[in-house]
Amino acid sequence: MSVAAGHLCSAYPNKRASPPRGRVVSAYVALGDSFTAGRESIEAERWADRLAAGLRAVNPDLVYRNLAVDGASSAEVLEQLPEALALQPDLVTVICGANDVLLTSRPDVAGYEQRFSEILERLRESIGPSAAILTATAPESWHFMELRPRTRARLVKALADLNSITRSVAARHHVPCLDVVGHPGLTDRANFSADGLHPSALGHERATAEISLSLSAHFGIQGDFQNYFQGGTR
Repeated sequence: MSVAAGHLCSAYPNKRASPPRGRVVSAYVALGDSFTAGRESIEAERWADRLAAGLRAVNPDLVYRNLAVDGASSAEVLEQLPEALALQPDLVTVICGANDVLLTSRPDVAGYEQRFSEILERLRESIGPSAAILTATAPESWHFMELRPRTRARLVKALADLNSITRSVAARHHVPCLDVVGHPGLTDRANFSADGLHPSALGHERATAEISLSLSAHFGIQGDFQNYFQGGTR
């Protein structure tokens, strides 16, 4: 999955008053695929590492684990749950599904719906209703990858179907979803590494800014993220 961040999915149904400001995170776990695990990224460059550093600025005792795996499908993200749940986090980001489309010619979208729903259900049951859980959609177009027209059309359709499910499942489980579809950052070459698919260091930085904004808006989560807003969140 590529450079993240956009607007909150309209499918998210909760129209609650703004959350209280200043919520401090005790334990943060990141689940997912290469977008979160980082490819061609060093430690502390990945958006989840940057996010954890901002959270640790207000809580030096923060427990943080990035359990995401490069190339993970939703089935493999499901396997990341036992270690995650053992940590009893009060913040979890779980972003997956793109590889269910990108790594096969026949995506099992119905299977993704079942697995993603199980992931969110198990998280909520284990860590409780007050824990913060955030997910996101996947880009539906790739401007810097060389794809044949038929392949590109197939991927756009499959990713649109995947995102529709991500939004509906997230809404069903009352989990905020960050919608990246159509985000202007997806047309900025600087946000991508050489393969045109994964985030560059700048892409990770901009993803940190957008994700931290979502966590603040939905959960009132406090952290030191000012460095990521100096150049905007294009």
